[in-house]
Amino acid sequence: MPNGNLTRRTLTVAGAAAAALVLWTLTGPVAGHGPSAATGGDVHPVGAVTVAVGGLLAGLAAWALLALLERTVSRPGRVWTITAVTVLALSMTGPLGSAADTASTAILAAMHLLVAAVLIPGLGLSARGR
Repeated sequence: MPNGNLTRRTLTVAGAAAAALVLWTLTGPVAGHGPSAATGGDVHPVGAVTVAVGGLLAGLAAWALLALLERTVSRPGRVWTITAVTVLALSMTGPLGSAADTASTAILAAMHLLVAAVLIPGLGLSARGR
């Protein structure tokens, strides 16, 4: 992978996690509506570490899938983008199904969409064909 692509992908993954963390900061500590999720009957706040690690893991998994597709399919950008949009749709079941309240649903869904809005074009446009 050329250095420019490595830099672009690294910044994209870091940017996705940072964007989610900025949204968490604006809605939680700044506005006072920190998101929380109901798991196993208990309500747990969604903290900054969870948001940052979640964004990084999503980005690294997306990058790994793109790297695999670049080695195995002729149009990796197209296949990756379709897969990424599908994964986004599936991931929305998390905030829509387990958020503790309406504000948390909106915040967590917005975080998912924000991470996708950074990752999908950022990584998808960096795809190289075989």
